[in-house]
Amino acid sequence: MQKATFLSATLSTLLLGACASTAPQSAPAAAAISVEVPKVAHPEGETPQWWYRDGAARAAANGAMAGKAKNVILFLGDGMSLTTVAAARILEGQRRGNPGEENLLSWERFPATAFSKTYNTDSQTPDSAGTMTAITTGVKTHMGAIGVSAGTRSDCADSLPKGLLTWLQLADSAGMATGIVSTARLTHATPAATYAHSPERNWENDTDLPEAAKAAGCADIAQQLISTARYGRGPLVALGGGRGQFTTVNEEDPEYSDKVGLRLDGRNLVAEWQAAHPQGAYVWNADQLKAAANAPALLGLFEPDHMQYEQDRAKDRGSEPSLAELTRAAIANLSKHGEGYVLMVEGARIDHANHSGNAARALGDTIALSDAVKAAVDATSAEDTLIVVTADHSHTLNFVGYPARGNAILGKVKDKGGEDGAGKLDLARDGLGMPYTTLSYANGPGFTGASNQQPAGPKKFPHAPSSFEAANGRPDLTHVDTEHPDYMQEALVPSKSESHGGEDVGIWARGPGSKAVRGTLEQNTIYHLIVQSTPRLRARLCEVGTCDANGVPVELPQPKNFERKAQ
Repeated sequence: MQKATFLSATLSTLLLGACASTAPQSAPAAAAISVEVPKVAHPEGETPQWWYRDGAARAAANGAMAGKAKNVILFLGDGMSLTTVAAARILEGQRRGNPGEENLLSWERFPATAFSKTYNTDSQTPDSAGTMTAITTGVKTHMGAIGVSAGTRSDCADSLPKGLLTWLQLADSAGMATGIVSTARLTHATPAATYAHSPERNWENDTDLPEAAKAAGCADIAQQLISTARYGRGPLVALGGGRGQFTTVNEEDPEYSDKVGLRLDGRNLVAEWQAAHPQGAYVWNADQLKAAANAPALLGLFEPDHMQYEQDRAKDRGSEPSLAELTRAAIANLSKHGEGYVLMVEGARIDHANHSGNAARALGDTIALSDAVKAAVDATSAEDTLIVVTADHSHTLNFVGYPARGNAILGKVKDKGGEDGAGKLDLARDGLGMPYTTLSYANGPGFTGASNQQPAGPKKFPHAPSSFEAANGRPDLTHVDTEHPDYMQEALVPSKSESHGGEDVGIWARGPGSKAVRGTLEQNTIYHLIVQSTPRLRARLCEVGTCDANGVPVELPQPKNFERKAQ
């Protein structure tokens, strides 16, 4: 018996040893570096320097300094809540003829994930300007702020000494190539936060800028896209919407004969960009974009306002490129530069569709972003390119009921008796015996009471009312096609525009430095993850004395120190 026991123990030891020696070994975690951060009272003690150092400390503790990224691509799904991601994942799978739940969007295959806390310094539920400023500068700020630390939103003079250096401007100063891609106006909150400084996100062109702000020395956001070249060369690629912000009221739009530009100052900023880039290409449609493949610099303005939703893009009279096509064009241009590049790509209209209470377009543009991320993965190497995918904030989209496996995500809930699952598959009913959809919004224009634009009952996109009447119960959706792309999901609380949500959003990453993307992070930490993972960026910061003894950039950089010296 003792021999048998000994033999059994010996065999077990040998087998365990064999398993241990043959099992794949996980890569060691990157070395953590400790950065001391002073304790402060919240929110009173949250200075720009404190936010910067706190974000640097968390990134360094997660091992971001071990990153060796040559290139960085940040994908920003504007308003891409985790519910939006889950519903889009299912819709994409169902479009392929599968149940949908088993599907993954392209970035959901990335090895690193984290949560991002999105609040602004003055708001529990944030806006895109303050959140993107946190991502691009490492400092949280007030709602509406573009590239400036917290202050008074409408006060130009207050904002002037509060300008923050963005990682796009830092990269430009470090000799890297830089690019911006968005389906919004290039002057809109998210793209603007990569290059502009303004306390008010709505100062997009000179007609939006109050006289007092002009007198105090503030510049509109559109002209700042041109002047940001003072850090180096400026963005070598800028692709998006917003032609009207860059041209004057005396200039007819090339695509729409009934539209003109918006500027009253007589400045044609497209012409100014062309003068600064004589070999560059300005394009406004897909054919021109393809023809400009070899241009050393690229400015693309594909709509007077925002670009089309993916749902409507095929009907665009100018043959608008997809977000994936824009991404491929940007990478092809920027990758010609051996010193490396940084690129921001925004799927902007996810947010706009959620604001409109139209889940079909929100999910469609999320899938388009997934296609763009896949294009970037295919065009780059995980050995030298860090890709980060995140959102700036959430929305109030709900995913509810007990729909059966494979139930159409845009459809009405069909179940087998709810949570008990004891019945046959049929439409689920609310307490009044009425069917309801899987997706709904907590607030927004999908409220079913009558409005000044549409009668009581289900609403049809687009719908932006200014007044509502109380609803008399819920509408009967039995014979309503809730899968139609123009169907607007029901909203509990009536409002002209659906609001953002305040919960955390996701971060997904692959490539050098991505192992540091883990845990629940303050949103401004994303900047520090990017900077610390990219040797050329952190070296430039150290060059001007912002780093500690371990080489971690911990001191808030002053933008003027990164402007190129006059020749």
